[in-house]
Amino acid sequence: MAVRQVGPFPDRALAFGTTEGPSVQSGSLKKTCHHPGSCHSIQWPDSEIKINALCTFHHTNLLPALRGEDTTKSFFQELVNILLSYVCKSFRRSSKVLDFHHPHQLREGLEGFSLELPDQPDNLEQLLVDCRDTLKYGVKTGHPRFFNQLSSGLDVIGLAGEWLTSTANTNMFTYEVSPVFILMEEILLRKMQEIVGWSEEEGDGVFCPGGTMSNLYSVLLARYHFFPEVKTKGMTALPRLILFTSAHSHYSVKKSAAVLGIGSDNVVVVKCNDRGKMITAELESSIITAKDQGCVPFYVNATAGTTVYGAFDPLNAIADICESHGLWLHVDAAWGGGLLMSKRHRVKLQGIERAWSVTWNPHKMMGAPLQCSAILVKKRGLLKDCNQMCAEYLFQTDKHYDTSYDTGDKTIQCGRHVDVFKLWLMWKAKGSEGFESQVNKCLENAEHLFDKLKQRPDFELVFKSEPEHSNVCFWYIPPSLRNMSPGPERNRRLHEYSDPLTFFTFCYVTALF
Repeated sequence: MAVRQVGPFPDRALAFGTTEGPSVQSGSLKKTCHHPGSCHSIQWPDSEIKINALCTFHHTNLLPALRGEDTTKSFFQELVNILLSYVCKSFRRSSKVLDFHHPHQLREGLEGFSLELPDQPDNLEQLLVDCRDTLKYGVKTGHPRFFNQLSSGLDVIGLAGEWLTSTANTNMFTYEVSPVFILMEEILLRKMQEIVGWSEEEGDGVFCPGGTMSNLYSVLLARYHFFPEVKTKGMTALPRLILFTSAHSHYSVKKSAAVLGIGSDNVVVVKCNDRGKMITAELESSIITAKDQGCVPFYVNATAGTTVYGAFDPLNAIADICESHGLWLHVDAAWGGGLLMSKRHRVKLQGIERAWSVTWNPHKMMGAPLQCSAILVKKRGLLKDCNQMCAEYLFQTDKHYDTSYDTGDKTIQCGRHVDVFKLWLMWKAKGSEGFESQVNKCLENAEHLFDKLKQRPDFELVFKSEPEHSNVCFWYIPPSLRNMSPGPERNRRLHEYSDPLTFFTFCYVTALF
């Protein structure tokens, strides 16, 4: 079975002119270099200062070195040229998605590109060549023909935000070291909570390094909410806890149970219907069975946009069951959360406002550069109560500002990367309406692909109904199987055919694109 996920950039096309490799800027002044072909000179528009060839300089010649400003400008200008060339080439349909080489080939070195670490420093020119080659042999995830799991495309505004974030190089644990980014995170989280449907009096959250960590937070918080003694006494003070998730949910739920000491065997996998949605009667039955066995159910994970089928669990019905049994409801909307931006499609997440926590990954459907994931929590203050350790060297209470903005003590991490600025900048550039249009167009493309495949004798759709998300699931039917009646034997042969077909398709794409 192939799953083609259309988006989040449905109309990607070449936006800029491009040249191959790092460009050479030259002015009226020239300098002879002892490394012809690898070095060049640069003249800056606002200065007639001659920049020596970069092959004669090393990192010690860059800022903060004395008189290192011009060399730093030269180095960065050439780096920007490499990046711009790569970005522009990525949008060209005629370029390759990947110049594929096997691991041993990359390890052994290709055309002077070596992964080995030297004892003596390389010069700046070599570092630029290494930057270029790193991009050359990697996957162009911004390519119009790159289709991978749940994330593709390159948002130029988001990329600009990531560049600025790295330049700022700060930490998200206290307001004193990250005042602007801390406030941006608060505003973004408040906006996302509002879109989910929570009131102004409700809501907390934090940006995390991926959806797996966001889901782990949800289990951590649920356990602490019902059993706060676990923070000091550990799992030995608790009864046998049980959590529930669907057969089509993300594996991170089981991983979270393993990491937190609950145990993956204590994750009950609830059956789904043919469309990949959790069967609520099975959930109810599983909860009752766990209670009869002397276990303590405490948490249910519902999925809004499953990884393969793009299915949405019936959130309201699951919320009713959770309320009836007093369980924490988490909605993993890592993939489907972006549909909340669309008036047309947000109905698929009806009931999400009843969740106690929500995972939402803007780096998926909203197209933010990796990584950008948020855990949203309805109960304000729970994150801090659960994770606070009051490290005195960081979180003093007598600072001259409101220390509630020191967010580091409500997270698992101490050092935390700034993941908010790129999303904030994209939101400023697109507005909520821009994200809505992007989501709508993406799902329109999925419907178009569905309609086209439905008319083809060489493809067979897994579902006869239109896709709920941008996941379009289908089989390619080879000529030898097209006249064969559906059944176990046909399915077996189809599976046998699919593995070499996947490899062939991979090689074909890397060769032609």
